Amino acid sequence: MTTLVIGNKNYSSWSLRPWLAMRHLGIPFEEVLIPLDRPDTKERIRAWSPSGRVPLLIDGDVRVWESLAILEYLADRHPELGLWPRDLAARAHARAVAAEMHAGFAALRGRCPMNVRRRVPHRDHGPEVAADVARIVTLWHEVRGRYGASGPFLFGAFTAADAMYAPVVSRFVTYDLTDDPVARAYVEAVTALPAYAAWQKSAEAEPWVLEAEELD
Repeated sequence: MTTLVIGNKNYSSWSLRPWLAMRHLGIPFEEVLIPLDRPDTKERIRAWSPSGRVPLLIDGDVRVWESLAILEYLADRHPELGLWPRDLAARAHARAVAAEMHAGFAALRGRCPMNVRRRVPHRDHGPEVAADVARIVTLWHEVRGRYGASGPFLFGAFTAADAMYAPVVSRFVTYDLTDDPVARAYVEAVTALPAYAAWQKSAEAEPWVLEAEELD
């Protein structure tokens, strides 16, 4: 059985990505959840992960850490599931937008940490966050307009790109970051997934509170 080691569902944006993809696509796995920022967190994660971080995928003798690398491994392991678009140009575009998410949007991550169970009224989070949100909305417009005719996700059907942007979707809900209709429709498509609803339900039931992630 494949094992996925993750952090708190309310806060661990990196963990959400492979978990959502695997749950949505029906890839069976055993979940190991290690609460973050507790006295024994580092020790418990080190027992599983060579990087000392989550998420970590264990598949037999294979250990893959870091969310984008896990998604790439899953795409290779299960090519029949279409985790990347089959069209060459669309696949290249999907990898580019996934990598942009992986490496960018530091202001949004810092000022609006993932917090699934919170709801914060819309307000100004500063020009850097506004620039990140504008770029994301523009990107979603471009990708949906070019590749999204066959379904409600970025490239029509659900792909690894959607898994990568799922934590941003969560932030858009938590902080009410945009009223753009294309962005809102995309957010609704992701949050309507049964896999996303299952993650949210578990997140809301968690007892742990990380004060650093409860920013006002």
